[in-house]
Amino acid sequence: MWEKSISITEISEIRTKTNLYLGVGAISKINDIAKELSNKGIKKVILLTGKSSYIKNGAWDHVEPALKNNGIEYVLFNKITPNPNSYDCDEATKLSIEFGAQAVIGIGGGSPIDSAKTVAIMSCYPEHSTSDLYELKFAPEKALPIIAINTTHGTGSEVNRFAVVSLLDKDYKPAIAYDVCYPLYSIDDAKLMTGLSKNQTSYTAVDAVNHVIEACTSLVASPYCMLLAKETVSLVAKYLPKALENGEDLEARYYLTYASMIAGTCFDNGMLHLTHALEHPLSAVKPDLSHGLGLGVILPAVIRAIYPARPEVLAEVLAPIAPGLKGTADETEVAAEKVKTWLQSVGVTDTLTTLGFSENDVKKLVDLSFNTPSLDSLLGLAPVKATEELVENIYTQSL
Repeated sequence: MWEKSISITEISEIRTKTNLYLGVGAISKINDIAKELSNKGIKKVILLTGKSSYIKNGAWDHVEPALKNNGIEYVLFNKITPNPNSYDCDEATKLSIEFGAQAVIGIGGGSPIDSAKTVAIMSCYPEHSTSDLYELKFAPEKALPIIAINTTHGTGSEVNRFAVVSLLDKDYKPAIAYDVCYPLYSIDDAKLMTGLSKNQTSYTAVDAVNHVIEACTSLVASPYCMLLAKETVSLVAKYLPKALENGEDLEARYYLTYASMIAGTCFDNGMLHLTHALEHPLSAVKPDLSHGLGLGVILPAVIRAIYPARPEVLAEVLAPIAPGLKGTADETEVAAEKVKTWLQSVGVTDTLTTLGFSENDVKKLVDLSFNTPSLDSLLGLAPVKATEELVENIYTQSL
């Protein structure tokens, strides 16, 4: 109800550890950001983005003039793929260093933004490789300034310290979280997201929901996480169907973007656990798999595993998508089925089997969950003991 009192075309400045501009038309703030960079003596930047979306969604129409008008030279690396990999980040880092980039701009969803964070770090550590960073062989203490122009409503990366890059040669998809990864400025403009397909719309929103389900049930969850989790699920439940019905609905896109942003803040505080730790091996083995889809496929089984440990929390947080829960452990199966029904209603109808996995893959997936650098830390934050048997059961139930 309160949403109607907000003008979605008024650009709000939201301050976390990142200064974020939220609103329809917020992309116009890139000129102010470029001016500030220039005034600080930053005259060369590298931009990381995908092949063409940065042009199609209109972001480039604002970014390029802003840089030129403020005397900032740039080099463009537009080879970032979904589930970005270390090879592309190494190539972009080489370009950044040779060009003499003094800041990094990421344009896109989580993949370009995470790649921008990575290149911002690696540009300061030429003696290392991206694999070194993601295999935790060194802990960065510096990075180039990062600007994030977010164009999907799922990542949350525009406001937090996390980044994810795949190491294809090992089927690893680790995560890092360092303070140097916080963007200096970020932009969340719903108008840049109206071209997202129905699948992209659904899968990114499901990612945001997973962020808060994990953050509010982790061993380090706080009251702040509960607050953000409840609001995220409420907004997604209300506005995702509207965006799926009409992709041009700016109000729906605005509140999905806001929900994603607060979800990113939520897990920056409460962290993540089972769903992300188990999805990363899926999209590491199959890099074309959408991260949000992978999360959605295994979420009901994760709910089944964790609900008995946090029934009161989940009953309240999940209420908009799984109504009628009382917060008792004996309704675990009901909760899992209600979440599955909601996921199906927003287009997540796949199983691991339809995605190309089989029982023969389960052992490898379990091994990757425990042996991929950083994922053991996530597993250790789950509200239940993350044994190999439990992880195997989640994968098997999701086939």
